[in-house]
Amino acid sequence: MCSSNHFLADLPEEEFDQESTAPIVRTAADMRGQLTTAQDAVAFMLAGKSTVTIVSGKTGARFTYRISATPDGSAHFVGLLTGPDNSADYKYLGRISRGIFWCGRKVPRPGDITRDAPSAKAFDWSWRAIARGAMPAHLEIWHEGRCGRCGRKLTVPSSIAHGFGPECLGKL
Repeated sequence: MCSSNHFLADLPEEEFDQESTAPIVRTAADMRGQLTTAQDAVAFMLAGKSTVTIVSGKTGARFTYRISATPDGSAHFVGLLTGPDNSADYKYLGRISRGIFWCGRKVPRPGDITRDAPSAKAFDWSWRAIARGAMPAHLEIWHEGRCGRCGRKLTVPSSIAHGFGPECLGKL
């Protein structure tokens, strides 16, 4: 497993708009695509073909990951978006097996993300929190508007809100 770090730095509790001192207020429409509970985040991430962006509400750091299930669903491979092409620029980060995130490979390959990289530490920290059933207050997990199970684009607002199309939701 990756070593722990503090993905969320110690900053004031409130988020502030950069142009004023007023707290940022988000509406339900702004949060479409945000997974707000640990259970929803885990279910989405392990559905089969998910892409999520993890954002630190304290530091603003964000990383995008693609999580793909093996054909039998016994393991999930995690890739990190490292370039401008949102569909092809992913590098291997690790795997989730039996609910545990394992960073790296037994025999690393060129281009693999190391366990000391901030993106690896962020995923490890976030995964351990949500796998325990806790959604940290300053952690945001967003999906890209595609079904977490089949990868199709979501168009119905209720489907966008929870991350699954109606057919896939019935199969979960």
